[in-house]
Amino acid sequence: MKRLLSICGLFVSLSLLITLACRPTRPVMAEGKISVTSVIFPSYDFVRAIAGDRVNLAMLLPPGAESHSYEPSPRDIISISESDLFIYPGGENSRWVNRILQSIDPESRIKVLKLIDLVDTVEEELVEGMEDDDEEAPTTDEHVWTSPRNAKVIVAAITEALCNLDSTNADFYRQNAADYSARLEELDAGFKTIVDGAKRKTLVFGDRFPFRYFADAYGLKYFAAFPGCATETEPSAATVAFLINKVKSENIPVVFHIELSNEKMVDAISEATGAKKLLLHSCHNITRKDFESGVSYLDLQKANAENLKEALW
Repeated sequence: MKRLLSICGLFVSLSLLITLACRPTRPVMAEGKISVTSVIFPSYDFVRAIAGDRVNLAMLLPPGAESHSYEPSPRDIISISESDLFIYPGGENSRWVNRILQSIDPESRIKVLKLIDLVDTVEEELVEGMEDDDEEAPTTDEHVWTSPRNAKVIVAAITEALCNLDSTNADFYRQNAADYSARLEELDAGFKTIVDGAKRKTLVFGDRFPFRYFADAYGLKYFAAFPGCATETEPSAATVAFLINKVKSENIPVVFHIELSNEKMVDAISEATGAKKLLLHSCHNITRKDFESGVSYLDLQKANAENLKEALW
């Protein structure tokens, strides 16, 4: 979603940042651990897998919250300013980050990782039948983590950053990262096997589509109501009709929705076609229940593999 901080929130944030900028240094973290702050769940979970309890780790996006409407609170800004490592997606939805980083004391020496800078990126695209809410030129698709291959690259970058900041635990980080990368390779191989043996290569989403990198990685075609970061959530009758006709004409057995969606659109398509409604999780954020139970990126992707197989086979 293309948005700006509200005027009142901006004044509060700027006042807070002026105060933070006057601090000579960041405080030493408790127990001698470095502090890592991630805006979204995927990079939070990658750090959790690599570093365990050897870092102080925080995620800014509240579990269950809609990621594209997130705005930082004063507490979030403090968390960023006191971090040793700050990780954020980049793209249109991260414009607020630039303001904050520009206002923090340069002497703080925060290490910053922008996910879209770590891998080759593509622009969001409009495919046939998709709603066009084109307010501006096409923007970079920020959902780079949806591809396990990209996730492996991101994990390697995070690992190097952690090792540089905390050489004492470098061997621990590298071993965990190696183990995790092997699991990502298994995940990637599993997705490839599913697609290679599939009857069809087309996905239909009665929702946004934040899976461009995933689709490109495995040679999948897709149709959806909106691109991944669309500001609109209510489709036109023409868009719904197009997706219904696509499901019927190609005998598509499954219509997908993403996490934390109201599911009204996918319900309508499913009811009109008889196609089964299933979740394909973009991992952008998770529910409070899943967060508290320790659900991981790998868990979500394994569930995606099962649902993908049902849709394509």
